[in-house]
Amino acid sequence: MSAKGRPTNDKKDKRFEIRLSSKTYDTLTECSEKLNISKAEVIHKGIDLVKSEMNKK
Repeated sequence: MSAKGRPTNDKKDKRFEIRLSSKTYDTLTECSEKLNISKAEVIHKGIDLVKSEMNKK
């Protein structure tokens, strides 16, 4: 089987599933649409933001 997608140095081979309330999902969708990025990218940016806050302490 051949590789799918574009080659990358940041291989994303881990999956994580979460349940969201309607309100949280709507907020995620709003952020995604306003920033013109995927919902996954919004979540990645949120993780990076939390990590940077942790590093400040």
